[in-house]
Amino acid sequence: MSNEHNPETEQNGDAVSVEIYDQVYHLRGSDPAYIAKLAASVDAKMRTVAQQGTTVDSLRVAVLAALNIADELQRLRQRYESLAGSVQASEVSMRSRAGSLAGMLDDILVEPARRAG
Repeated sequence: MSNEHNPETEQNGDAVSVEIYDQVYHLRGSDPAYIAKLAASVDAKMRTVAQQGTTVDSLRVAVLAALNIADELQRLRQRYESLAGSVQASEVSMRSRAGSLAGMLDDILVEPARRAG
């Protein structure tokens, strides 16, 4: 997980101010553009949740947005695991097929040598 960004725990880095649901947050991180992109995504999700519901409580909106984001993440993880399993199964199948083809090629190349010998 060394490639993951965690703006909250990155003490060293550039400061960036972001606005999420009309609140300004001052964060630090090695990639301010990435942090701004994350903040924009959270802001958009919170605004979508607020438009779909009747609550105006920002904490409730934040929790519902977090649940939506967690649901999206879980679905993507499940899809990733499914695709990774498919790739692994395909790799096993291709290795088996390659082994069979190599054996057939060996048989073809050995047969003329037997006839000549």
